[in-house]
Amino acid sequence: MVDVGDKAVTHRTAEARARVRMAPETLAAITEGRMPKGDVFAVARIAGIQAAKRCSDLIPLCHPLPLTSVSVDIEADVSLPGVTISTRCRVTGQTGIEMEALTAASVAALTIYDMCKAIDRGMSIEGVELVSKEGGASGDWRRGDSC
Repeated sequence: MVDVGDKAVTHRTAEARARVRMAPETLAAITEGRMPKGDVFAVARIAGIQAAKRCSDLIPLCHPLPLTSVSVDIEADVSLPGVTISTRCRVTGQTGIEMEALTAASVAALTIYDMCKAIDRGMSIEGVELVSKEGGASGDWRRGDSC
């Protein structure tokens, strides 16, 4: 791993998102609570939070971080049709938290796919991206700003 021992401890926040496209009937089954495996959004939210907490076990060379906050919000979007997943992770530490936010979004999306695949194998996971980061030596960044 990269040595971050000399880096200052700062407050850091990262936000990420992902989308899962699906058939309109699949989205309706989720939002109407008709999925055989239960509450898709609740399970995906828990999976995303757990993934952020275990990011260093999943991503090689990723530093283990003592997360202070993780949120996973999931919204139905009939215009896709599908769902949009938004994550936010916070830490007070010596290295960034972008990977935790991205991992939370990715695993939440994969969980939605897993829970719905029996009725819709044509779903697609797309648009996994960092939305913003705050704190750290490189400063703040927001999607749409110049890199």
